[in-house]
Amino acid sequence: MFKPHVTVACIVHANNKFLVVEETVNGKATWNQPAGHLEANETLIQAAQRELWEETGLTLPVQYFLKLHQWVAPDNTPFLRFLFLIEAPEQLATQPHDDDINGCYWVTAQEIINSQQLRSPLVKESILCYQQNERYPLSLLDSFGSTFAS
Repeated sequence: MFKPHVTVACIVHANNKFLVVEETVNGKATWNQPAGHLEANETLIQAAQRELWEETGLTLPVQYFLKLHQWVAPDNTPFLRFLFLIEAPEQLATQPHDDDINGCYWVTAQEIINSQQLRSPLVKESILCYQQNERYPLSLLDSFGSTFAS
């Protein structure tokens, strides 16, 4: 049976800059959007907000759904990556709670697009999706059943 990893990622944008998190992977500093795996008993939106807080210390609400990417990593690990958007009121200070995060930086789209230190090609692709200006309401994604009742 095919069982892809389900991940979430947040584009955080303010004043023409994007928030990236830096983490060391295989001895190399890499950039990513705040992102991570969906955990048991949480919705996709809850996962996105949890990952945002863990990796940046920010508690901003997720505002839009941008894209679902199906991707196979170079090590043949399959992923389904749900991409969300947060338009922040300003470039906020960050305080990561995840020890794997070296720091957070506000950078331009071009810096991301031209970077040689991206965690995966999906980081660049996410910025390109943002630039297409397609936004979908969060109501497009739903949860069902007592596990997710508020």
